[in-house]
Amino acid sequence: MLTSRASRLKYNFPQDFFRPDGHVVFSDMASARAFANRMSALRTAPVSASDLYVISLLDEAYHILLRNYYSRYTGVMGRAMGALQATLGSKYDLTLTKFTEEFPPMSVFRGEQTAGVYLSTKLPNFGDFGHGVRAAAVEEMLLINNANKNPAIAPYRDLFDETVMNGSSFKEFTTQLLEFFSSQPGLGGGTGKAETLAEILRGPIDASPDSLEGQLKFILDKWGYILGGEFSIRLLRGMDFLREDIIRKQGPIDTFNVETHVPTFTGHDYAEFERYSPDQEWMPRLVLMAKNTYVWLDQLSKKYERDIVTLDQIPDEELDLLAARGFTGLWLIGLWERSRASQRMKQRMGQQDAVASAYSLHSYDIATDLGGWDALNNLRSRAWARGVRLSADMVPNHMGIDSQWVTEHPDWFLSLPYAPYPSYSFRSENLSDDLRVGIYLEDHYYDKTDAAVVFQRRDLQTGDLRYIYHGNDGTSFPWNDTAQLDYSNPVVREAVIQVILHVARNFPVIRFDAAMTLAKKHVQRLWFPEPGAGGAIPSRSQFGMTKAEFDDKIPVEFWREVVDRVAAEVPDTLLLAEAFWLMEGYFVRTLGMHRVYNSAFMHMLRDEDNAKYRMAIKNTLEFDPQILKRYVNFMNNPDEKTAVEQFGKGDKYFGICTVLATLPGLPMFGHGQVEGFSEKYGMEFRRPKWEETQDDGLIQAHEWRIFPLLHRRSLFADVENFLLFDLQKPYSGIDENVFAYSNRLGEERGLVIYHNVFAETKGWIKTSAPALDKGSGKLKRRNLAEGLGLPRQGYVIFKDYSSQLEYVRSCEEIWNKGMYVELGAYQCHAFMDFRFVYDPEWKIICDNLNGAGVSSLQEEWRKTFVKVEEVEEKPAKKKRAVRKPTTKKPTAKAKTTKKAAAKTATKAKAVKKPASAKPTTKKPVKKSAATPAVKAKKTVSKPKAAVKKPSAKKTVVKKSPAKPAGKKKTK
Repeated sequence: MLTSRASRLKYNFPQDFFRPDGHVVFSDMASARAFANRMSALRTAPVSASDLYVISLLDEAYHILLRNYYSRYTGVMGRAMGALQATLGSKYDLTLTKFTEEFPPMSVFRGEQTAGVYLSTKLPNFGDFGHGVRAAAVEEMLLINNANKNPAIAPYRDLFDETVMNGSSFKEFTTQLLEFFSSQPGLGGGTGKAETLAEILRGPIDASPDSLEGQLKFILDKWGYILGGEFSIRLLRGMDFLREDIIRKQGPIDTFNVETHVPTFTGHDYAEFERYSPDQEWMPRLVLMAKNTYVWLDQLSKKYERDIVTLDQIPDEELDLLAARGFTGLWLIGLWERSRASQRMKQRMGQQDAVASAYSLHSYDIATDLGGWDALNNLRSRAWARGVRLSADMVPNHMGIDSQWVTEHPDWFLSLPYAPYPSYSFRSENLSDDLRVGIYLEDHYYDKTDAAVVFQRRDLQTGDLRYIYHGNDGTSFPWNDTAQLDYSNPVVREAVIQVILHVARNFPVIRFDAAMTLAKKHVQRLWFPEPGAGGAIPSRSQFGMTKAEFDDKIPVEFWREVVDRVAAEVPDTLLLAEAFWLMEGYFVRTLGMHRVYNSAFMHMLRDEDNAKYRMAIKNTLEFDPQILKRYVNFMNNPDEKTAVEQFGKGDKYFGICTVLATLPGLPMFGHGQVEGFSEKYGMEFRRPKWEETQDDGLIQAHEWRIFPLLHRRSLFADVENFLLFDLQKPYSGIDENVFAYSNRLGEERGLVIYHNVFAETKGWIKTSAPALDKGSGKLKRRNLAEGLGLPRQGYVIFKDYSSQLEYVRSCEEIWNKGMYVELGAYQCHAFMDFRFVYDPEWKIICDNLNGAGVSSLQEEWRKTFVKVEEVEEKPAKKKRAVRKPTTKKPTAKAKTTKKAAAKTATKAKAVKKPASAKPTTKKPVKKSAATPAVKAKKTVSKPKAAVKKPSAKKTVVKKSPAKPAGKKKTK
C-alpha cells in the first residue's frame, strides 16, 4: 500500500512502517493496529486496523495479478509506456516525476535523492523498457487512481489522495493508460470470459462497492487460483479481522427474537456415532424445579415470617410441597462461592444490593453465607428423604476474574503479554483481595464505551503482566467478570475434570453451563479459528490454527472424556448439558450426555411456529427417536423471559405446560412459573426487586391440570411407544397447529392433543408420523389404535385430565377411522386412565353421547339404565336397619346409590329399565372458544363436578359427524 508524502507528514508515521519503495505492508495485525493508533490520535473516530490491513491486502492482490498479466503478455507494459510517451510528449516525464515526489520511495522522502535521479535508476536484471523503477511508478499511478475510485476505502483516502497531483497531467495519464489496456488481450478468471486489465481492476469495486469483505471474497473466488494458497489464507484472515471489528461494535444478540432452526442431523463437520449413556432407573422420572437460591431464601423468609438465609433453614414444608406436586429434582442456582470482584463491579455500576454473578466463581465450595457444606448436607438428606434429588451448576468454560485459579495458575487461562488493542487502558481500581496479584478491568467498561475482551493481571511480587481473556461465547459482549480457561492445555482439561468429579460426588444431577462452547468445533471457532472461520471473538483470528494443528492440541472431545470418567468414578450421576447451536443431538448421541437443553420447545411453541416444531419432532423420530427422550423441555430458564411474560396464564399456557409435562424427555419448570411471578431474576440478585404475590388461582389450576401429570412421568418419559400423529382435516389436508401424540408403559396409556393457535379446527387422528425402527433400520408408521393397544371389539373409556371429563368411544371405529376431534383455540386434552368395556349397553351410551364428555360415565350409566321409584316406608320402631329386597344389578355392575331422604317416609328403589325403553338423546353442547393466552390475567379454573361439559370450552371429542337417523346434533 503506497501512501502519499502528505499523509506520512500528517500522521508522523515512524519510518520502520515502510519498505524502501515507500510501501506499507502489514506483516500481522499488531503492526496494523500500531499504524491505526497513529491515525486515531489525530481523528475524532478511531481508525479500524482491520480495514487498513485489508486495504494493504487488496493492494498486494492487485500487484500479484499485474505480475501474472505481464508474465503472460511479455512487453505489454513497455508498449503501454511507449504509447503514453508518444501521446503525452514532455508531459509524460513531468507527470511521472511529480508522482514520485508526492508518493515517494523512502530515499526520496528523506531527501537523499531527487525524484528525477530515482527514476533514472537501473535495477539489476531490469534493463528492458517496461521494467524497473519507471515501470513500477506507472503501475502505482494506475493503482492509486483505482483506489481513489473505491467507495469502500473512502474513509482512508487521505492516505493516498490523488488530488495532490492536481496541476499535472495525472488524469490524462491514467485515462489513456486504462484505454490502452482495454484494447489488450485479457486474463482468464478461472471460469467465464477473459477480462482486460481495466476490468480486473474494477471488478471487485463493481461487485461490492461498499464492502471490503465483499471485495476480498470476490478476488478470492475469482482469482484465488492465481494468487496461490498462502496468499489466499491471508485473504481469509483479512475477512476474519473485518468480522472481529464488526462484533466489537455491535451490541448483544436479542435471544428472545432469535430464529430457532429445525434440527436436520445431517451435514455436520464433525464425526457422529452412537454412544449413548444408559439411564439409571430414576433418571427418566426426573422433573426439575429451578430456584435462584438467594431469591428463593428471601421469598421463603417472607412466606414463613422468619429469617431463612442458609440451606439448612429451608422448611420441610417446602420440600414436602415440591414432592407432593411431582417434582423429583431441585436445581439450586448459585450455590458456589462467588467472585468478590464480580460483586464489586456490579455495585460500582449501581447495583448496590447485588451479589456476584452465579456464573463468576471463586471456587467450588458451598458459599459461606449459605451455610457451607454442613448446611448443604442437611438439605440434601431432607430432600432425599422425600424423593427429591439436588442439582447444581458446573461452569466449565471459565472462572471468576479473581478466582483461586487466576491467582495461583494464571497459565491455565488464555492470555497475551500485551493488550490486543492499543486503545485499551487499565488504570481503574484493583478488584483483587489477594495481596499477591492485582486484577484490573479495562477502563472503558465503566463508562460503557467499549467491552474489552481482556483484563489485566499484575503479579505484585514479580511485576509480571498478563492480559487474560474474558469468558465469551461469541454471541454478545464478553462476560467481563470471568476469565477464559485454555482448553488447548491438557493440564487445564484434567483440572476441570477433577472439579466435575468433585461436584458429582455431592450432587446426583449436574447442569453444565454453556456446554456447547467446549465442543471441539466451537473451541476452535471461538479461540483458534481456521482461516476464514474467525471473527467470533475480536483479536483471536491472529492466533488461529488449521484443523490439523488444532486436532493435535485437542485430540478427543473434552465432553467425551468427562462422560467416561464420571461413568467410571461416580456412575449414579445425571449429566445435563446446556447446549444450543444445533448440537443437541450430538451432545447426547455421540458425546454421551444424559440430557440436553431443547430451546426449540420454548421458542417455537411460544411463537406458534407449530409446523416447524412438528417437523423438529418428526426429524428426530426419523433420525433416532432416542434423542427425543433426552431433551430438557422448558417454558423459561434463567436466561430467558419468565413463563408468564412469554405464555400468559390462560389456555395457551396450560396447553403448552401439558405438552411440557407429557412429551418424552425431562420437564424443567422455572423459578416462579407455578406461582405466576413476572420478574426475571438476574444471576446477581440477592432478593426480588418486585413486590409480587403468588397467584392462587394459577396454582390451583396446576394442582388439577399439571401436577397429576407430573406424577405419571413414567408413562410419558420414554420413546419406545411414543407416536406423533397428524390431524387430518376434512377435505383440506393436515392441520400443522395440532400436536397429537400417544405413549404407553405396560397397561398404562396416554393420548395428548393440543391446538396451539387462536382458531378452531376439527378432523381425524389415525396414522402416526414415521419413526426409525432401530431393529430393522426402517421407518415405520402405526395407527392410533395400535399405538394405544386397543382391542378390536368393545368400547374404551378414558379420562381427560385437562377438563376432568370422561369419554367413551368405539374401539372398532378407532381401528377403522381413527379418533375424530373438534378443538377450540388453545384447547388441550390429556387422556389417561383407559379401560375397556364390552357390555352392549355401552353402545347406547356411546351413541347417545356422540363423542361428548361427561363428568362421570358411571353416573351416565345410572341415569340411562337404572329406574328410581319412590316407595312409602314406615318409620322404624327399632334402631335397626330395615332390609328390603332389591332387583338384580345390570351385568355391567353399575352401582345404584341409596339416598336417605332426611325427615321423609320415602325410600329410593332401584329398578332396571326395560331394554325396549328408548333412552333420552344427549345432545352435545356447543362450547365457546377458549380464551386466548394474550389475556395474561386469565386463570383456568377447575370445572365443577355438577357440570357435564365445561362451558368455557368447545366440544372436544366427538364421533364422526355421521349419526343414526332421527338424531339431530345441536350446532
